[in-house]
Amino acid sequence: MANYIIPIFIILVLIYSLFKKINAYDCFVTGARSAVDLCINTFPYLVAIFAVVELLSISGISAFLTDISAPIFKFLGIPVELIEFLILRPFTGSGSIAMLSNLFSTYGADSYVAKCACVIMSCSETTFYVVALYFSTTKIKKLRYVIPVCLLSAFIGAIIACAMCRIF
Repeated sequence: MANYIIPIFIILVLIYSLFKKINAYDCFVTGARSAVDLCINTFPYLVAIFAVVELLSISGISAFLTDISAPIFKFLGIPVELIEFLILRPFTGSGSIAMLSNLFSTYGADSYVAKCACVIMSCSETTFYVVALYFSTTKIKKLRYVIPVCLLSAFIGAIIACAMCRIF
């Protein structure tokens, strides 16, 4: 059934456009053109995010932040093994997935560390990527409290996720 969902949807859209007397091809081309413009407009922001992520890992800043913040995370109930994951998660989704895979192979998929990482991964967002993408398309320059609130809520969510994994 899943193999037929997209073709059925496309057929329904074409039938709807016939009834409404809308040129579906022109609408598709217009949408594709605006998607290309969106990619061109957001590309510099995405490059900046990818550069920051790479610089964090190459420079050793993420390892330094891990060493400094380990006592705080341990006190809050977050495994020390997840600190670098939590630092990387707001920047990149694919890097987080790679790190999650590494956590699976190192600690096992059923370990407490892996369970916490899975819940954090599914309940948090790549904050800087999303902010760069959405705010660049809406031309909003003053972010005010958006990033601090997003990061704080992700951190509180990580604390709660680790507590829930410990309980259940």
